[in-house]
Amino acid sequence: MFNGDVTVPKDKNRDYLRDREREIRRRQLQRTKTASRRNREGRAPRQRDWKAHLGDTAWDEVDDGGFERIMPRDENDRRKAVEAVLPLSAADGDESEAPEVTAKGARGRVIEVSTGLCRVAMGARVTLCEWRGALTAQDTGYTNIVVVGDEVAVTENGNGRGVIERIMPRRNEIVRPDPFYAHLRQLVAANVDQLLIVAAWRKPNIWPELIDRYLITAERSSVAAVLCVNKIDLAGSGAEIEAAIAPYRALGLPVILTSALTGAGLDDLRQALREKITALAGLSGVGKSTLLNAIEPGLALRTGDVNDEKGQGRHTTSQAVMLAFGEDGYVIDTPGIREFGLVGLTRRGLIEFYPEMTALAGACRFSDCAHVREPGCAVRAGVDAGAVSATRYDSYCKIRKTLPE
Repeated sequence: MFNGDVTVPKDKNRDYLRDREREIRRRQLQRTKTASRRNREGRAPRQRDWKAHLGDTAWDEVDDGGFERIMPRDENDRRKAVEAVLPLSAADGDESEAPEVTAKGARGRVIEVSTGLCRVAMGARVTLCEWRGALTAQDTGYTNIVVVGDEVAVTENGNGRGVIERIMPRRNEIVRPDPFYAHLRQLVAANVDQLLIVAAWRKPNIWPELIDRYLITAERSSVAAVLCVNKIDLAGSGAEIEAAIAPYRALGLPVILTSALTGAGLDDLRQALREKITALAGLSGVGKSTLLNAIEPGLALRTGDVNDEKGQGRHTTSQAVMLAFGEDGYVIDTPGIREFGLVGLTRRGLIEFYPEMTALAGACRFSDCAHVREPGCAVRAGVDAGAVSATRYDSYCKIRKTLPE
């Protein structure tokens, strides 16, 4: 007779608990994805009245309490130092330097971007702006809509703040695959004159493959490239360095050898940055901020040491920022990036960015030669004969493995 007691077999009880845990994890993951998607679509932060809370206070001087922060606390000192050297003060400027007015508003240039907000240089002042809700990254192929270097049209509200109404057509873009959504692109900088690729001879060691990735990106973006090899004081001899950079000099690439410690090459670097908008790129720890401090001491950018165990630098620049350099130049200090993917490039198209190999590829036995292990490959023969740099060829093979067919 049934007495109301039910005994659940142990194996079924385990199955029930396992399925329940899976369901909890699935729901947590779904909530995380939904929150991430909303942020990437440019929606407003959860706290909607924080702008009123700010009043006339600067965005890095707010005691956030229960409000969502816009930047890490350790960025505050750097932001204040940046503002101190910008010729574009937040205070009232000279009326003779008023921004150009367009049909959509006053014209300015984005000098820094944070979550949902950006700073725009407008004539002799800097305006804190958000962007019009119609400006979203959805269906653009990008995960961000506004980037440092953008020229924009802004309507101001009279309280030192404004709204970006329009983003002007860009003359070039530096992009990489988004680290979370590989099928989308992430804007790094826009409207630059040149890309300064900063590598270190040691700590961290020079990385030819990453240099080649930056060179390919610059060429695809129609941006001139300059290679700077820093920390040459750590090299055993000058001949050792020259042998490593010989393939890049052979390409006609401008190469600058520097040491922030000894001062070597700093004058050459300062001259290369004059009267240009330059985006800096390189690993964390190669000395980008240190070099900028050395040639423009007023910047006072934060610097960090290299992790002795991993040989990698610690991030001291957490997001791109445009800084005034000299009288007519600007530099865009970007975060150190350990991986830099190539958007939209295929294996077949990679060879086009290695001109020393392209010159030989026509003599390969097979017209569709991949230049990896095929017999009768003229490129590989060129490597064996010393006509093609073994270092560059090694980078080609490593990059090729990461690209789609």
